[in-house]
Amino acid sequence: YALRKTAQAPVMIDSEEALDGFWTFASQFKYTDTDDQLLATKQIADDFQKDKPMDRLLVGDVGFGKTEMAMRAAYAVANAGYQVAVLAPTTILVEQHKMVFQERFKNYPLNIVSLSRFSTEAEKEKVIKELKSGVVDIVIGTHSLLSADVKFKNMGLLIVDEEQKFGVKQKEKLKEARVDTNVVSLTATPIPRTLNMALTGIRDSSVLASPPLGRNDIV
Repeated sequence: YALRKTAQAPVMIDSEEALDGFWTFASQFKYTDTDDQLLATKQIADDFQKDKPMDRLLVGDVGFGKTEMAMRAAYAVANAGYQVAVLAPTTILVEQHKMVFQERFKNYPLNIVSLSRFSTEAEKEKVIKELKSGVVDIVIGTHSLLSADVKFKNMGLLIVDEEQKFGVKQKEKLKEARVDTNVVSLTATPIPRTLNMALTGIRDSSVLASPPLGRNDIV
């Protein structure tokens, strides 16, 4: 973390045109943003206009917009020509994310793939090869992404979903590959270590506490 604080990272939103594109993508969300979602979007945009690696924790209940915020971050990075890795704890969640990402990015020429135990050996080989060559823009996977043979051409963003379900060593493994990689972590229940880092300023945090319009309270 000390290394990351002093590291320089590529500026992902480096022009008015890129910033306009980011907000255009955000405006294409089919629901009306809550105040918290708007604030989180602005914080992500601000992070990406700096030359320091982002390390942002998105805290919010299920259905409060964490995945949408992550996709906005993914758009900014992919639009800048860098790769995005999404780490999810289960194979089912990987497939769900893949469908959601593909639907959200259907108007954009991005290559989105998954890597999990549902993948055949041939599919795994193809994905690993295309990650290394830069053909893949966004990869969504389980612990398979932590394999030693998975190499990225230019990873710019790591998204960790349900980060409380991954061990410290697992999360750090992908970060170590590039100390200047941007990181967005999603959680509904931050673990004490993560919470402590957010409160002490080691990591930035965005809290999505406002329920979306029409959302009923959980009973």
